[in-house]
Amino acid sequence: MRPWLLLAGVIVLGVLWLAPWPERFPFATHMAVHMGLVAVVAPLLAAAIADGPFDPARRRPRGWTAAAWWPLLASALEFVVVWGWHVPGLHLLARHAPVALVLEQASFLVAGVLLWLAALGQGGGRARERAGAGALALLLTATHMTLLGVLLATAGRVLYAHGEPLPGALWDQQLGGVLMLVVGGVAYLAGALALLLRLLGHGREVSA
Repeated sequence: MRPWLLLAGVIVLGVLWLAPWPERFPFATHMAVHMGLVAVVAPLLAAAIADGPFDPARRRPRGWTAAAWWPLLASALEFVVVWGWHVPGLHLLARHAPVALVLEQASFLVAGVLLWLAALGQGGGRARERAGAGALALLLTATHMTLLGVLLATAGRVLYAHGEPLPGALWDQQLGGVLMLVVGGVAYLAGALALLLRLLGHGREVSA
């Protein structure tokens, strides 16, 4: 356990959930909180837990299959969570029903932590296999985050409005898409590149 990373994650989480965010651009603000959860808080918490006594991978069976499938399954889970909550009906439910909002935010956080934890941890002697699977999982996540961001940023109509859209709603939605495209895509791509560098470094150690 790395307490300073855990503390940093909790502080950022508190700011995201408790700060008085401006209401002028509700969709972009909602997206900023979402990106903060999965691209900042989740990797901080995962880095604090990875390879410690609370890392679930340390209790998994040994072997390449166990090391590889967990990051890919976690990536699939995050795909379902992210795209599911961006279905217009579910997104509007989370915007107007407090219980649904809590469920949405909790699922973003849990799915993000599981993915980053699966990717970052070395899992007790399986560093190369887990780094390779983690890099692939983060690349897949960066791809679908980028795709969703592009769809939102280039949409020609408001997707998340009931009734008549408010003035500026389309621009607000497009700004939210840009936030997902830039923050989400870059964060997961950076994580994947870091794991690839770890994989290359491990390969040099083995060859030496």
